[in-house]
Amino acid sequence: MPVEQQGDTRIWRRRDRKAALRHFGVTLAVAALVVFCATIISDQTTWEFVGSAPLQGADLAMRMWPPRLSYLTELWGPVIDTIHIATLGTILGVMIASPLAFLAANNTTPSRALVRPVALALLVTSRSVNSIIWALMLVVIFGPGMLSGIIAIALRSVGFCGKLLYEAIEEIDAHTVEAVASTGASRLQVLTFGVIPQIAPAFAGISVYRWDINIREATVLGLVGAGGIGMALQGAIDTLAWSRVSVIFLVILGTVVLSEWVSAKARAAVI
Repeated sequence: MPVEQQGDTRIWRRRDRKAALRHFGVTLAVAALVVFCATIISDQTTWEFVGSAPLQGADLAMRMWPPRLSYLTELWGPVIDTIHIATLGTILGVMIASPLAFLAANNTTPSRALVRPVALALLVTSRSVNSIIWALMLVVIFGPGMLSGIIAIALRSVGFCGKLLYEAIEEIDAHTVEAVASTGASRLQVLTFGVIPQIAPAFAGISVYRWDINIREATVLGLVGAGGIGMALQGAIDTLAWSRVSVIFLVILGTVVLSEWVSAKARAAVI
């Protein structure tokens, strides 16, 4: 912290003159950028619609009330499909992510110059594309239905699970690995007895956590034709059946809350 001497008095300042000018310049540039972005957003916004939003929202809420609870019996199938999409997609994603994680980790990759960059690129590609985008492309390839949703969830899960898993692999205790290797164990045996036991709790926690996330994502994949309760939601919106939409919202909320509870219990049991 700079000190300025004024006569016999020492004055402590947070920044010296150069740092203060630099801070002022950065603050001014950020403020100018915010104003510029706000101007663009304002020019592209229809403020008449924004002004009438409370009235439109109230009107929509009145259309959605009361919920048509008799419609619940028709939603059990789509809810089960949604859970299947999330579960099977998570399993497939973890199966693909696991070998990629070992190839991407510094301490287990067979080649840091060739193999590791390819594995990291695949993980980054998976994380960069949202599951809705994956589903849009897969619906074109495989057609509408659960298969597109399962593969979309899996492709999205690969990057998430792979990244967290290879970071867990890189943080293992090297002494344990060296102890196993010193017995003359092969590379596969070192991985089996020296690495995998150390990352097993992290692997289980990551898998359960990703399943919880995938339950949420699977509920909306049906909006693009990838199966699940989202297809029922899209159909209700298209036919303006707002009393059914409110029931679907309640079912989605209940499903997400239940998955959160199951996920928390499972993580507490395995970690």
